[in-house]
Amino acid sequence: MKKMEFPHKAPQGYEYWSDDYSKTIKRIWIRNLTPMVYKNGQLASAVWGFWNRKTKDFIAPINHKKPGKVVNIHDTTPYTAMQLCLTPLEKCFL
Repeated sequence: MKKMEFPHKAPQGYEYWSDDYSKTIKRIWIRNLTPMVYKNGQLASAVWGFWNRKTKDFIAPINHKKPGKVVNIHDTTPYTAMQLCLTPLEKCFL
């Protein structure tokens, strides 16, 4: 099986890691490397998105337990695969 080619480089102070969500889907996490006070010095992680091993598609997360819709990798950011819901006016400012 072909290895996932992740196109983003982790932002400064962050790293990526992954685990198996299911037999065909890999969950991609982003971890902040700054110790968090509210977590007693532990590192905080959030789901970046999911990757389907069979179709080679990236999937935006609904939450850490549920994949959402397939996304174009060029519409994602290094921080998340979630898509922004912007009005046409808001899109003009990006």
